[in-house]
Amino acid sequence: MLAKTLRASLLILALPLTGCVTATVDEMVFNEPVHGIGDASVVILGRRHASDYETEPDFIECVGDHIAARDKAITVVGELDFINALYPWFEPRTAPLYPEDLEKLMQQAPVAQRLAELRTHYMIWIDGSTVRTDSAGSMTCGIGPGGAGCFGFGTWGNDSNYEATIWDFTNRAEVGRINATASGQSYMPAVVVPIPIIAPVQGTACDSVGDQLLKFLSSEH
Repeated sequence: MLAKTLRASLLILALPLTGCVTATVDEMVFNEPVHGIGDASVVILGRRHASDYETEPDFIECVGDHIAARDKAITVVGELDFINALYPWFEPRTAPLYPEDLEKLMQQAPVAQRLAELRTHYMIWIDGSTVRTDSAGSMTCGIGPGGAGCFGFGTWGNDSNYEATIWDFTNRAEVGRINATASGQSYMPAVVVPIPIIAPVQGTACDSVGDQLLKFLSSEH
């Protein structure tokens, strides 16, 4: 009986183990570049001034990697590299909250100089997070005469909600806004071996935001 159970578990492991995810994207663009951004660069930063959550650094990295991988002509400045280069003006407590703040910021000679060195044309603020919404089920694990094993079933949900705001350093203005939401249910059945079936909620939101930003930035319109 144990051999049959293990064989069934291994067959399940060979299947695509991903849960279902639904996603929606809203886009509002005011002034899209006609020929891409040329030899300029773009920086993607996470908003982290909220008291109850912070935009995850790995999500920011994911969006940047998504853009860079799909259009080699776009130079994406790393978030940490940018923050270090412009310390302390883009720390969470000092970073500009509104496009109107850019004019005052650009009056700081070190800021203007470093932005010129980085050739930064667009700055994209991403605000949001992925949270667990609910969970249910139970699982027990133990060791018996036939060996160790787990039995049970668990499920949980995740919701992602991110908003990307595009700022143009040249015009000191907001030129676009993208909102992406994703939700999904993950599962953990266990018959001897726990088998996680994970819904890639955050990854789907990353791809959604990245694809829309590519439409804005890419020279391959």
